[in-house]
Amino acid sequence: MSRIGKAPISLPDGVSIEVKDTTVTVKGPKGELHQEIDAALSCKVEDGVITVERSNEQKQTRALHGLYRSLINNMVEGVSKGFVIRQELVGVGYRAKSTGQQLELALGFSHPIVMELPPEVKVSTEAVKGQSPAIILESHDKQLIGQVAAKIRSFRKPEPYKGKGIRFAGEQIRRKAGKAAGK
Repeated sequence: MSRIGKAPISLPDGVSIEVKDTTVTVKGPKGELHQEIDAALSCKVEDGVITVERSNEQKQTRALHGLYRSLINNMVEGVSKGFVIRQELVGVGYRAKSTGQQLELALGFSHPIVMELPPEVKVSTEAVKGQSPAIILESHDKQLIGQVAAKIRSFRKPEPYKGKGIRFAGEQIRRKAGKAAGK
């Protein structure tokens, strides 16, 4: 049996869950999330603990068991605590500015990049003297915030020679030696 799939999920205070047919709805102080689950799986809520069970032992069902348990756990964690992703802009002249739900990036191109963010994601920027500018994303939806962060990173991925680009906070970039090191 799936180790992840059979682990129970405990509901924190202020979080409620509703299971209706194949739809799981989780409500909490940070928001509300919905997830469709496979028909071969079922969710049971007893005494503030959620368990995901499967109806058969087919390979596909066993594979989905741990997946949906993790998705429901991320939903519970998101509506109770929320998720934060921090990205750093490394490079001379790289800047970020946020106004409402718009993020404006200056990444060394001839034009600034303006990105409209979904309403579920809150964005803020930080520029401290002596440090790289930072973008801070906050949301209750882990999938959505990860997708937005990946899109921002795709504008200027870190390059391996000088390490310039948009990186996640704490990320290690594998560096390459330049031409001079080859002699």
